[in-house]
Amino acid sequence: MTEVSSLTGRLLVATPALADPNFDRAVVLLLDHDAEGSLGVVLNRPTPVGVGDVLLPWAPLAGAPPVVFQGGPVSLDSALGLAVVPGDVREGEDADPLGWRRVHGAIGLVDLEAPPELLAAELGSLRIFAGYSGWGPGQLEKELVGGAWYVIESEPGDVSSPDPEQLWRSVLRRQRNELAMVATYPDDPSLN
Repeated sequence: MTEVSSLTGRLLVATPALADPNFDRAVVLLLDHDAEGSLGVVLNRPTPVGVGDVLLPWAPLAGAPPVVFQGGPVSLDSALGLAVVPGDVREGEDADPLGWRRVHGAIGLVDLEAPPELLAAELGSLRIFAGYSGWGPGQLEKELVGGAWYVIESEPGDVSSPDPEQLWRSVLRRQRNELAMVATYPDDPSLN
């Protein structure tokens, strides 16, 4: 079996060549990546549905915009909470707030079954996602080799970007290599 180097906590940024409409200009945060497969959420697909419309107790903690995001094409009827815990990155389970599980750095998953007041003082931002993006064993690696995704280091602010529709461009623009130029790629290249 081939060893898989974990990409957990990194961003998958769709290349202009990616033909799947589910991931056109998508920025996916990988929440889990190992030999069993990969799971992530699309960070830049806000829906018109307010968090208060589906998870009223969590609405006061939702960051701007306070809407549900489409995390991907899989299990759209399920909800997943992702939040940043600001301050020093404390290592070890005992240091993590109850109801929050660290994924990478200050980014973690929120137990949406827990009472929101349990986490209210700890969370810096909260996003709710309907569904997720998933890949079976080796599937993501094949897409990477095929040039479908750029792998980029995530920053805590990516999860709570106040302008999610511009996240694809802003993540690429902050790169210190030729990827910064990809941010200027036109929405419709046929109009050039």
